[in-house]
Amino acid sequence: MRLFRCPTCDGIALLETLECGSCSQPIGLHPPSLSMRPAEPTGSRFDGQTWVPCSNRSWGCNWLLDEDDDASQCLACRLTRKRPDASDTIALEKLADVDMDKRRLLTQLLALGLPVTPWYEKDGGLGFDLLSSRSSNKRVTIGHANGIVTIDLAESLDDHREALRVRLGEPYRTMLGHFRHEVGHYYQWILVEAGEDPRLLDECRTIFGDETASYTDAIDQHYRLGPSRDWSLSFISEYATMHPWEDFAECFAHYLHITSTLGTAASAGLKLQAEKVPGVVRHDVEPRLTYDDASIDDILNDWHWLSLLFNRVNRSMGQDDLYPFDLVEPVVHKLAFVHKVVTLASGRRTL
Repeated sequence: MRLFRCPTCDGIALLETLECGSCSQPIGLHPPSLSMRPAEPTGSRFDGQTWVPCSNRSWGCNWLLDEDDDASQCLACRLTRKRPDASDTIALEKLADVDMDKRRLLTQLLALGLPVTPWYEKDGGLGFDLLSSRSSNKRVTIGHANGIVTIDLAESLDDHREALRVRLGEPYRTMLGHFRHEVGHYYQWILVEAGEDPRLLDECRTIFGDETASYTDAIDQHYRLGPSRDWSLSFISEYATMHPWEDFAECFAHYLHITSTLGTAASAGLKLQAEKVPGVVRHDVEPRLTYDDASIDDILNDWHWLSLLFNRVNRSMGQDDLYPFDLVEPVVHKLAFVHKVVTLASGRRTL
């Protein structure tokens, strides 16, 4: 995640910042430039347009929208198709927290140049149903279907999410992780399965398997028998073993995890100098803000050394490893395909 700056005093601003901590200037994210701009109630003029704050600013949304848009909500908020009833104040409080992770996801998708076509503009466009199984007493299944990503707001509760993580034997489970995984299904669908070039789908099937295999049967087998004992030799997680769709989505999520964290480190000016830690780092490692023109080997070489550092930092605070995963060669091959899909979609490479 890139480092943002206050447009008035150049002070550091986090992605969710509503007001500069140094000069108190109200600020908001300008989606086209992915930069912070003044967020005046009457609007701020730049790039020949007037940009106004989202009407959900009181709920923590700091995105801006063009005054000429026929809406009062920003793109990020309009992408939410369903939300808890207005009378469900508890669920709405959790919605505000979850929306922050959704905006983090969308910021990264836009930065990568991936298409974000809203559900209300096109059938099968991207949208989010953010509902709560805890307050509605109705089952909410996290998943993706026809462009719509469904998220259970109950997962924002630490005890609920941690109980599921332990029961399912997962080393990692976060709300942002859910968003990244489910949007992976969306992009496999629109960029690979429904893509213009069938060669991409053929390659995907060679790497991940035939996605037309029965998903229902795969779920039943996974939860009855579990993965094979040697699953870690070919997959990034146990869940990835269930079906080719889940394998792709898991790898897509990890691609977003890795590139976002590397970008955050780069924006902070982090550099590992081999001469200062002899015998630990083999060469200087300087992460990049973007890896658009890099190979997957470039990405994962930087990630190898940075993730070792981040894991040690977490352990020094008594926490589990930041990135508790092993990237074996078959997984690297899968991540290379995801990198190919992303850079093709952004127009930064050709097939």
